[in-house]
Amino acid sequence: MLVILGYLMIATFMVLIMTKRLSPMLALIMVPTIFGLFAGAGLGIGDMVIEAIGDLAPTAALLMFAIMYFGLMIDVGLFDPLVRFILRVTGNDPAKIVLGTALLAGAVSLDGDGSTTFIVTTAAMLPIYLKLGMSPVVLTCVAGLANGTLNIVPWGGPTVRAAAALNVAPSDIFVPLVPSLITGLVIVFVFAWLMGLRERRRLGTVELGGSVLAAAAEKMSPLSRELATAARGGGPGKAGVGVSMFTSPTVALGLRGGRADGSRADAPGERAIDNPGGPAGTDSENGTPMSGTLADTMLDPTRETLRPKLIWFNFALTVVVMVLLVLDLFPLAYVFMVGVAVALLINFPKVKQQSAEIVAHAPSIVGVVSMVFAAGVLIGVLNGTGMVDAMAQWLVQVIPNEMGPYLAVITGLLSLPLTFFMSNDAFYFGILPVLAQSAAAFGIEPVEMARASVIGQPVHLQSPLVPAILLLVSLANVNLGDHHKKVLWRAAVVSVVMLVVAVVVGVIPFG
Repeated sequence: MLVILGYLMIATFMVLIMTKRLSPMLALIMVPTIFGLFAGAGLGIGDMVIEAIGDLAPTAALLMFAIMYFGLMIDVGLFDPLVRFILRVTGNDPAKIVLGTALLAGAVSLDGDGSTTFIVTTAAMLPIYLKLGMSPVVLTCVAGLANGTLNIVPWGGPTVRAAAALNVAPSDIFVPLVPSLITGLVIVFVFAWLMGLRERRRLGTVELGGSVLAAAAEKMSPLSRELATAARGGGPGKAGVGVSMFTSPTVALGLRGGRADGSRADAPGERAIDNPGGPAGTDSENGTPMSGTLADTMLDPTRETLRPKLIWFNFALTVVVMVLLVLDLFPLAYVFMVGVAVALLINFPKVKQQSAEIVAHAPSIVGVVSMVFAAGVLIGVLNGTGMVDAMAQWLVQVIPNEMGPYLAVITGLLSLPLTFFMSNDAFYFGILPVLAQSAAAFGIEPVEMARASVIGQPVHLQSPLVPAILLLVSLANVNLGDHHKKVLWRAAVVSVVMLVVAVVVGVIPFG
């Protein structure tokens, strides 16, 4: 019964968010609650959830202050030169921009931390997507694929977990998989280029000249300007940034507009005014945010928050923060807390300015932190009711004995759905040791099982149980269901190709 309820719960959740019947946060709360009660959790369901939320609290704190820190760096202009450089290199060609997104995400992913990768990639690339009218779903898809593929590096979490669970060296897992990794990255870049070509066909080559943006601004209604200013946190008479300053003219005029709940506008030109102060809606067809994103003010040379005289201080501060993250000398959340405090103190010495900056980034923070804590309901019910253990034991039992010589390949294939539906800890410490013990009877070495177990990481990184992906879609203001529609099948292709290459080169046995 627990097995049936577990898989049915996951399937229900996925259907609801991909069909947009419920927002991801509501689905993460309501679906596990209902299924948990059916599983006999009773009054204990509250304790299960609170325990899981307690485990997620450090992650929520990390994401909260990381968003605030990089939001401050965007406001003061730290990333403006980087974006201008990328624009010079890629021009206004959507295909080159999407490929550049993959390259940037892949380079930053080498640090092994998904949250940092997504913050930096979004901060650098989202303003360009918005200016060109490109779909941010493409950005989240490409960034998620690149980060997921590189998540098998030996200093990353999955490889370390597999090594610890089977008592093997992380380098023995990773080094033989380098051909698979290279092939996987090639597939990611191919997907990026194809998605970029599709965006190029949809948009053509878009002119980013100031005259175009100025003309769009002139056509905006006073209400649209006021709403755009309010969404950024400015008031009448302040240097709020109009929508036309960071989106394409088409989006600025509302010709592809959507309401704040993400639905399509009923008539051409209808503006998204349902929730002017909260997170923006997205165009359901192209995933284009209307307003209220982390990078709203980026590249606007007139914004009040610019601090050009402090750019080298902010650069040095960011380098220090990044070094401390890599060295892991302090808890990551604390590093960002101190970073935010120093950045606010130096760049915005007045208390009123500090309060305004904090409030300005509240929509992005609330969006991602609420999703993290909501994920605690799903994790708490899965663990507390015993669904995870039951699902794992059932999978091991249903594998026929005659399939024993192929257990390494089976493990690689199972890692795709299992690491998506459950945490890495549950898979690597709960399921992998059992599979490895069974495989040993057929002459399959533990290190070979460990290599197979990390193959599914491109899919795992797209799971709603991974806080980093919640951060990515929140920063880009993309619906999680839209992200899954575009990324899951591509991630599965990358994983399967990596598995095939590993079998061909002989580092994962087949029969």
